[in-house]
Amino acid sequence: MSDNSTRLKPERAVLVGLSHRDQNAEKLSEYMDELEFLAHTLGLETIKSFTQNLDAPNPKTFIGTGKLNEIVQFSKENDIDVVVFDDDLTPSQLRNLEKEIELKIYDRSLLILDIFQARAQTSQSKTQVELARYEYLLPRLTRMWTHLERQRGGTATRGGSGEKEIETDRRLIRDQIALLKKKLQKIDKQMRTQRGNRGAMVRVALVGYTNVGKSTIMNILSKSDVFAENKLFATLDTTVRKVVVENLPFLLADTVGFIRKIPHQLIESFKSTLDEVREADILVHVVDISHGQFEDHIKTVEKTLSEIESLDKPTILVFNKVDQYPEPPEEEWKWEGEIKPAIKLGDLEKSWMAHQDHQTIFISATQKINIVKLKQVLYDKVKEIHAKRFPYNSYLYELPSDQEKKD
Repeated sequence: MSDNSTRLKPERAVLVGLSHRDQNAEKLSEYMDELEFLAHTLGLETIKSFTQNLDAPNPKTFIGTGKLNEIVQFSKENDIDVVVFDDDLTPSQLRNLEKEIELKIYDRSLLILDIFQARAQTSQSKTQVELARYEYLLPRLTRMWTHLERQRGGTATRGGSGEKEIETDRRLIRDQIALLKKKLQKIDKQMRTQRGNRGAMVRVALVGYTNVGKSTIMNILSKSDVFAENKLFATLDTTVRKVVVENLPFLLADTVGFIRKIPHQLIESFKSTLDEVREADILVHVVDISHGQFEDHIKTVEKTLSEIESLDKPTILVFNKVDQYPEPPEEEWKWEGEIKPAIKLGDLEKSWMAHQDHQTIFISATQKINIVKLKQVLYDKVKEIHAKRFPYNSYLYELPSDQEKKD
């Protein structure tokens, strides 16, 4: 009885982060906020955050001995279930920490992998996540193997596996990786055929950092019901809808959100999902203007787009959540722990519109602010490509109706 009642409670977690030569205290604070949001997305309850400043991560335990003892002591006294590290741990760091802490340990990659696993809906994304998890697991075979198997619904009950058993496990995992890669190739081939069958219709892809409101914009433009909530990675499977603005049809894809320090295995596994971005004619890059680090988010997205050779596509930069932008009350103001110069939203709009290569627009998807203008900008961009592709369909290009302007 008591077991069932405790299982319903969220697992209690402490977060651990490190500032060092390559990551200053300010940057660490941003990452720790994001880590807490990631933990919340997985359903963990954050009890406390521990941070430390070292020249470089400790090669044996990531953090110093004193800080480690402090975490062990706190965890025992406060019934902690999980310890979450903001960076990736090496296999030896993980083994050493497991011996000392004797609790379930997540590093940033495993946390993101588990969120992806919980969110995966289609055969493609489930296979991609499983492949990424096995590739993450292969060099890290410790007693964590049991924990991962249990989460996958496996029946492994190994305790302290000896070298021989770990070797057997490695072979099993390598076999599983090979099988999943074959399965993924087959799915990718089917997806390519599916995309090819869409014909020459203009393709638009929504891209952006995770949790910026892409799915809400998708719902407004396509009048469909796409899962949208205030959690990281709410969208994992790419959703494609046919959208008609005025009488001009095009395809709109809502894609997985990007994030800083994303696991390498995930980028590799999800490259096929990003084919929707690679094959798009137009990108709509959505930015959460109310977030204190929105400029960093833009850089992260542009870096990922560059990695998949999609940075030079025609792009509309959409600054969303203008209704949540904290207008400064005075000359200097505190925002997310920092003193910032007072920048009013109107000034921000002018500066971005003046300095961007891309067309920019400021909206609120939830409050329907500037949505008609967004549709008009999108219409003009799609029309430009459509006119080249279908030069005899000029009857399509009419000015937006009075009815549309009223919407």
